Amino acid sequence: MPAAMPRPAVRFVHRLSWVRVARLAVGLGAASWLLAVAAGAQAPARPSTATGEWPTYGGDLASSKYSPLDQITAANFGSLRLAWRQPSADGFLSITLPDGSEWHAESKAIFDELNRLDPKRWRDGQPPFLINYKATPLMVGGTIYVNTPSSVGAAYDAASGRLKWVYNPKSYESGTTTMSLRWNQRGVAYWTDGTSERVYWGTGDGWLIAVDAKTGRPVREFGDNGRVDLMAGLPRAERGKRDYLNALTYSVQSPPIVVKDVIITPAAISSMVKDKEQIPGWIRAFDVRTGQVRWTFRTVPAKGEVGADTWVDGANEYAGKVTVWTTMSADEALGYVYLPTNTTAPDFYGGHRLGDNLFAESLVCVDVATGKRVWHFQTVHHGLWDYDLPAAPNLIDVTVEGRAIKAVAQITKQGYVFVFDRVTGAPVWPIEERPVPSSDVPGERASRTQPVPSKPASFEDQGTTVDQLADFTPEIRAMAEKAVAGFRTGPLYTPPSLVGTIIRPGTTGGANWGGAAADPDTGLLYVPSRNAFAVNRLAAPEAAVNSNLQFMQSAGRGPQMPEGLPLFKPPYSRMTAIDLRTGAHRWMVPTGDGDRIRRHARLQPLKLGPVGGDITLSGPLLTKTLLVYALTTGGSSGGPRLVAYDKTSGATLASVDLPGVAIGTPMTYRVDGRQFIALTVQGASATSIPELVAYALP
Repeated sequence: MPAAMPRPAVRFVHRLSWVRVARLAVGLGAASWLLAVAAGAQAPARPSTATGEWPTYGGDLASSKYSPLDQITAANFGSLRLAWRQPSADGFLSITLPDGSEWHAESKAIFDELNRLDPKRWRDGQPPFLINYKATPLMVGGTIYVNTPSSVGAAYDAASGRLKWVYNPKSYESGTTTMSLRWNQRGVAYWTDGTSERVYWGTGDGWLIAVDAKTGRPVREFGDNGRVDLMAGLPRAERGKRDYLNALTYSVQSPPIVVKDVIITPAAISSMVKDKEQIPGWIRAFDVRTGQVRWTFRTVPAKGEVGADTWVDGANEYAGKVTVWTTMSADEALGYVYLPTNTTAPDFYGGHRLGDNLFAESLVCVDVATGKRVWHFQTVHHGLWDYDLPAAPNLIDVTVEGRAIKAVAQITKQGYVFVFDRVTGAPVWPIEERPVPSSDVPGERASRTQPVPSKPASFEDQGTTVDQLADFTPEIRAMAEKAVAGFRTGPLYTPPSLVGTIIRPGTTGGANWGGAAADPDTGLLYVPSRNAFAVNRLAAPEAAVNSNLQFMQSAGRGPQMPEGLPLFKPPYSRMTAIDLRTGAHRWMVPTGDGDRIRRHARLQPLKLGPVGGDITLSGPLLTKTLLVYALTTGGSSGGPRLVAYDKTSGATLASVDLPGVAIGTPMTYRVDGRQFIALTVQGASATSIPELVAYALP
């Protein structure tokens, strides 16, 4: 087999080595790539969406997901055509085999054969999961930059899709990434000083990579030959350590953020734990040129630091996680970076970490130069619901009741938007501490209150009561009541229980990593969300687990509706436009018709309108003229599509078919006078390699 295959023309840039890339032979089933690096045009010193680029994950440091481009409009959106498409760089690899030959073929075949030749090659016995291509590409100076689920970085010509370079750090050899059997990477970061250009990203095994943006070569002077060990210096961090799902305990899955001359990295730290002692998710800034640590912000404060008194009985000395797993925002003029943090591990039982647990589930404003805390606000006290802050906050300047405010708006999984003055941290509208249900789990002490913003109103349904159950017909309501019998129900923040508590929104939101988009011209915030639920059930750990936790999350069936009927009322997903000048909802529309539900035999006679539910976790894109969002159904043949919405009303204006379901959030850019919209989509089948696709007008 391998020996009989032709010697490949493609060689990737592997860890500590590099090759030049000429071009990628475009087309489905392409089996060879020709390589060489084309000399790129000098990138501008200050790339910006104002010049048609997309230099950061959210378009700008404010995470607005907004571009002022206006070539694509309501009148011509439906005329968009596929300009180019390229398979994920995970789709093809060049690997030296044990017999000394080189093999170049589709990656699944490579990984299957290597697993046969050397079953120990993959640390957990499983090859990488390559189809979770979540990254939002960047575009600077006519070049697209992106990374893949297996932490491979790649660059493409923005006009043609021609491959320029690939760098493969081989992080997949360390094993499955944290918290997921679906390998995750959401993108890269770009930096230039007007002369040098670099691309940075974190890997699934916890390294920060720096390569030259033009060539893909590792930057030798950055860290150790182009990489920095992100686990170095973290208490209780052990490289290669696994959680009880056999995944790595520490990874990076979202792009870092570059502000001035520092790069700040997120982290994914496992909450699938059996011990109360865990890695703390300290946030660190590194020098963009050398990789040296510039500062550290302790998200779990040490004794004597601000917030240490919110941990009872010294729990802050061993507790872990509390990091930023998602993306971040920054105000370069102020010199502030905004950190949306997550829950303490374990997520659903807090008997070993009593107290409010700062800075978990908090928005923390930190000085970029020093790492010192400027202000913070905790959105959930003593979290028990996995209500991580899931996306970068949106920075936007608005006028509220005659006051000009530099605002920061943080969306949440539970459906709230917390809005603050981003300079001072003062709430734009009052936030009230309201009583919430207590816990009856032994050893647990849930917070007596949780913060609730007076404005805006929640953008998603919350809690579980009989009135919220599906009531399309009396028979369906009776089915729903029977389905939830035996589970604990109640309002938002009803704690986990030994019998199983139905929580809504569930652990995926509400809102999630796709985030929101903010329009600087109108002050409107556009928030996609899903109406989903989860069951939080606790049980004492089994003896074989060898845990020092009193309780752990327990698996088990949730409420089951007969015939695949929905448990709750629609809509099952929605887009909400929120006016940040008034705090009012401007409009809300279901995202997708929900034909699978509407055509159910029991529901079809009711002739329901759109009920939503046709979405992924992909986020929105905002332009001067349109709100763009991806749906899984409704295309010309019933398949996935990219939809343009009217920004003022939410009306659907036009759509264009996608070759696969959207995975990542779309972005837009202009090159050679032509506006493109690009995003990552699934391949032709559930196991085929996903693609990066770009659309433009004919």
